[in-house]
Amino acid sequence: MKRCAQHTLRQLMFSQLKQKIKNHRFFIGEQAGLAPVRLTHQRIYILPTTRGLGFVIILVVQLLIAFVYNNNLAYFLAFLLASVFFITILHSFKTLAGIIVKPGSVVPVFAGETASFVLVLQNPTPTPRFFQVSMADQQSVELAPFSNGSVALAVKTTRRGWCYANKITVATTYPLGLFRAWSPLRFELKVLVYPKPASQSTPFPESAGLTAEQGYSQLGADDFYGLASYQPGDSVKHIHWQSYAKGLGVFSKQYAGGNARELWLSYQATTGGDVEQRLSQLCRWLIDAEQAGLSYGLILPNLRITVSSGHSHTEQCLEALALF
Repeated sequence: MKRCAQHTLRQLMFSQLKQKIKNHRFFIGEQAGLAPVRLTHQRIYILPTTRGLGFVIILVVQLLIAFVYNNNLAYFLAFLLASVFFITILHSFKTLAGIIVKPGSVVPVFAGETASFVLVLQNPTPTPRFFQVSMADQQSVELAPFSNGSVALAVKTTRRGWCYANKITVATTYPLGLFRAWSPLRFELKVLVYPKPASQSTPFPESAGLTAEQGYSQLGADDFYGLASYQPGDSVKHIHWQSYAKGLGVFSKQYAGGNARELWLSYQATTGGDVEQRLSQLCRWLIDAEQAGLSYGLILPNLRITVSSGHSHTEQCLEALALF
């Protein structure tokens, strides 16, 4: 019983130690924030690369040769290589030291698209800098003396909602590749991911009254508002040839009369097997309504956005869908 308790205690202590090491700033950087970060000796780490370790082996062999044969020239060459090795540490550190990194702007995207996290970089020193910035991918950066630059780190999105930036690493192996100096950074960067719009346009929901919450009051021939399946007798001029060319079927363009410009897009009016399909359909309706210049409102089970139009109104509705 006592051995079992001791074993459990050791496992618990090992687990806590492992978690503490995993969360050390050596691996994940300092606490996340939005303030600019200046790279100093407290944030920069340096370790030899594979090439650097190979250089050490060559150096040790050279010293052994000098010791065995008591050759002054061999000693001179060994000490010269050692000085190059240690001076490289300083140059690798100075390549990153003093660089200022701060988060830039982000642009919302639709699910399935690539989001970009922008970082603004500043070199306030008279020394040119050569380094790499990486997150999901890696990009090389060259900053001239007393200059600014920016880098966009791409992340592939898969679902709606907030997409957060992971650990960002600023690193360099300059000048000889013997050492890798790096600084792990964390910023409170996030980009809003809208639902993926439905690939096929469908007609907007219809209703009998002008102020109804399910769609238009009547159909007319003034404003385009969507597509409907082609019916015998529909005008050939109203056929949506783009859909037909894509092999999606034959659809007729539908128009709304001049007295029925308000449109309510309701979650209950959508069709789909799950929540994501319904939100995808609503997203498509929002885009089509905005492109048609219509006034529309949005009704979700937990939210109601009044009728309006314009880019800011569309963004408000899309944000509601993304965070639903």
